[in-house]
Amino acid sequence: MEVIRLEFQPQIKDKIFEFLNSFSSEELKIVREDPFFEENKKKLEASLEKINNGTAKLYTLEELDEILEETISKHENNI
Repeated sequence: MEVIRLEFQPQIKDKIFEFLNSFSSEELKIVREDPFFEENKKKLEASLEKINNGTAKLYTLEELDEILEETISKHENNI
């Protein structure tokens, strides 16, 4: 299957869905888009830019494990 993304004016939404619903489920599957897609895309692009320009803070697995252990230790007494 192929996937496309449509942008349309709200007033034609019913017409679009009426047309799309004329196809069988084997021919066409309507997938609702994540409402946070654009926001997440911007965050990921910003992260990628930091990686590409060398300004991203990267951690080894050992450093990550240490950070997680410290975080858990701080909060486990609050349970």
